[in-house]
Amino acid sequence: MRILITGGAGCLGSNLVEHWLPKNYEIIVIDNFATGKREVVPDGIAGLTVIEGSVVDSEFVDKVFTEHKPDIVVHSAAAYKDPDDWQEDALTNVLGAINIAKASEQYDVKQVINFQTALCYGIPQKLPIPVEHPTNAFTSYGISKTAGEAFLLNSNAPVLSLRLANICSPRLSIGPIPTFYKRLKAGQSCFCSETIRDFIDISDFLQLMDMLIAKEGENGVYNVSTGEGKTIKDVFDCVSNYLNLSNIDVPILPPGDDDIPVVVLDPSKTMEVFSWQAKVSFQDMIEKQLAWYDKYGITDIFSHLKNK
Repeated sequence: MRILITGGAGCLGSNLVEHWLPKNYEIIVIDNFATGKREVVPDGIAGLTVIEGSVVDSEFVDKVFTEHKPDIVVHSAAAYKDPDDWQEDALTNVLGAINIAKASEQYDVKQVINFQTALCYGIPQKLPIPVEHPTNAFTSYGISKTAGEAFLLNSNAPVLSLRLANICSPRLSIGPIPTFYKRLKAGQSCFCSETIRDFIDISDFLQLMDMLIAKEGENGVYNVSTGEGKTIKDVFDCVSNYLNLSNIDVPILPPGDDDIPVVVLDPSKTMEVFSWQAKVSFQDMIEKQLAWYDKYGITDIFSHLKNK
């Protein structure tokens, strides 16, 4: 099986590479290394081909598909670093998705798996958020990712679009977990937003991905989550307890204008259709994440939210 992973040097992409290479799949990674790390997909690894380039470049995408003829495409590439860079978000998240959709059509890809942000739902009208909930994104990242998803789903390629909870995994460098860990280790102050999110362990996510690539011709949209919401203060408490820090008076601030108070996804459709369910507990997941930071550290921390 030949699997093309766009954004394969990013957090999720590189974890998939490490998970699938031992299964003797042929993995092709494309990445422009704007946020992905070249060192996590080194040259000279048997079964792995790494090609530098952007999904925005249709000629580049077509050349990759022509030369490698992937059976499966995992579309993980995304722009998210600068919430005010609408043009970059639109180019990567919309035009890039169009290029992947067109190439997948042309080369008869058996399955396209798209990674979508839970921010596509905007301010939820119902909790936990069912997959049938209307999309109403209002940030550049959310709007552009939702438009890209729509183009993929309207193509003639078989597309599964996964609307993802916060996935805890090696090399995670975005969000409250690495932020709290890094700041508390450095003796710096923190604050918690008064928000609720759902978190899922990488092992549960990888189990689902194994199931999905074993299928062909599937279409549809699915939430990937535990369905369990946790406050950002819950995350802070787990990190501070892990670091043996106690009695920390952390301010809890209301969410900013570009944030959403509660994002908790309902995974019931995914559980029913694929007979899958997340198994790792919140506590175990956070401790696994922090133990990884103990061993390897944190390189970068990005956020899709504006700095106040």
